[in-house]
Amino acid sequence: MATYRDLLNAAKEQIREVDTAEADRIRQQPGAVVIDVREPDEYEQGAIPGAVHIPRGQLESNVESRVPDKSAPVVINCASGMRSAFAARTLGELGYQDVVSMAGGFNKWKDEGRDWAAPRKLTAEQRNRYQRHVLLPEVDIDGQLKLLDAKVLLLGAGGLGSPAALYLAAAGVGTIGIIDMDVVDESNLQRQILHNLDRVGDRKVDSAKKTLTLLNPDVNVVTFDVRLGADNVMEILEGFDLVVDGTDNFPTRFLVNDASVKLGIPVVHGSIFRFEGMVTVFDPKRGPTYRDMVPEPPPAELAPSCAEAGVLGVLPGIIGSLQAIETIKLILDLGDPLIGRLLAYDSLEQTFREYKVRVDPTNEITYENRDRIVVAELDDLCMPHPLQAPQ
Repeated sequence: MATYRDLLNAAKEQIREVDTAEADRIRQQPGAVVIDVREPDEYEQGAIPGAVHIPRGQLESNVESRVPDKSAPVVINCASGMRSAFAARTLGELGYQDVVSMAGGFNKWKDEGRDWAAPRKLTAEQRNRYQRHVLLPEVDIDGQLKLLDAKVLLLGAGGLGSPAALYLAAAGVGTIGIIDMDVVDESNLQRQILHNLDRVGDRKVDSAKKTLTLLNPDVNVVTFDVRLGADNVMEILEGFDLVVDGTDNFPTRFLVNDASVKLGIPVVHGSIFRFEGMVTVFDPKRGPTYRDMVPEPPPAELAPSCAEAGVLGVLPGIIGSLQAIETIKLILDLGDPLIGRLLAYDSLEQTFREYKVRVDPTNEITYENRDRIVVAELDDLCMPHPLQAPQ
C-alpha cells in the first residue's frame, strides 16, 4: 500500500519543480499566473503579490474559470512545496501546458526576503453579506474587493437610476455618485423605487442616499444636487470609473458623451419609451460612442419624454437592472459587455433583439482626438461643433 511520501514522489516525477529564484523569474513573464493553493487562513497571513488564491480542495472546480488560458505560464505555490506538487499534476491533467511547482513554497520565499504582502481581505460582516458573490469563482474575494473599490456615477435618481442604484449598492460598489436636481413627486412612485410616499417633496438625491445607506452601509453615496452642464460635467465625471446614464433628453446625452470621450470613461447607456427599452455600453477606448449611434438629435416633436408619452412602470426596472449588470461586468472584466451592441427589449412581445453599433468614420469626437474636444452644451438642440483647436 502506497504511503503519502510515495504519492508525493510519484507526483514530483510527473511535474516540473523549480526553485524560488526560477519561480520569481517565470512570474514576471507576460501573461504568467501564480496560483496559491494554501488554505484561506494561511493565505491571509501573506502571499506573493498578484497571486490567484484557490485552496487545494477547490482547485479542480475553480481553476478553469479563474485561469482560463491553459497556455499561460503557471507557478503553483503552497506553504512548503508539497500540496503544490499535487496541484501541478492536477493542472497538467486538466490540459494546462506550462505549469511548475515552487519547491520550498511560500515559507522559503518569505525567508529569502522576496516580495510578499498581506492580501486585503473582507471583514467577517462583509464575508457574510457578499457570500453569494464569493462563492462565484469569477468574483470571489478579489472581485468583491474590486467592487468595493469602484466608483460609479449615476445620472439621475429616477426610473432607470433607481433599480441600477439599488443593485449596485447591494452588490457592494463602494462609491456611488448620484446627480439629480429634482424633488420626489407622487407621480414618480409608479416606477422610481428609490423613493416612497413619506419623502414626497424631498430632494431626490437625499431620498436616494437614505435608501442606499440603509441597504448597505459599506457604500459611500456622493450626491450632486445640481444641473449637469458644461460648467461642471468634467469636474464631476473625472472622479468616477464608470457612468450609468439614465438621462431622458438629448442635450444631456451629447454633453455626457463628449465629456466621457474626452476623459476616456465608459458609459452604460439605457433608455425607455412606453413599453420598450434599450441598453448599450459606450467605451471610448474600445468601441463606438453615443455620437456614432446618434450623429445628431432628432427634432423635439419626434423625441417625446416619458412625461409626455408615458412608460410602463416596471420597464425601467428591467432596463436599469441590465445597466447594473453591465456595470458590474465592466468593473470585474467579466463576460462580453455590450460594447458595439445595442440590446433592445419589447415588453409587449417579451422579446430581446440585438443590433450592431458601429464606429462612424466621419465622427471626429473620439478618444484619439480628446485633446481637441471642447465640451459645450446644445442650445435648443442646435449642435455646436465640439471639436476645436486648443485655445
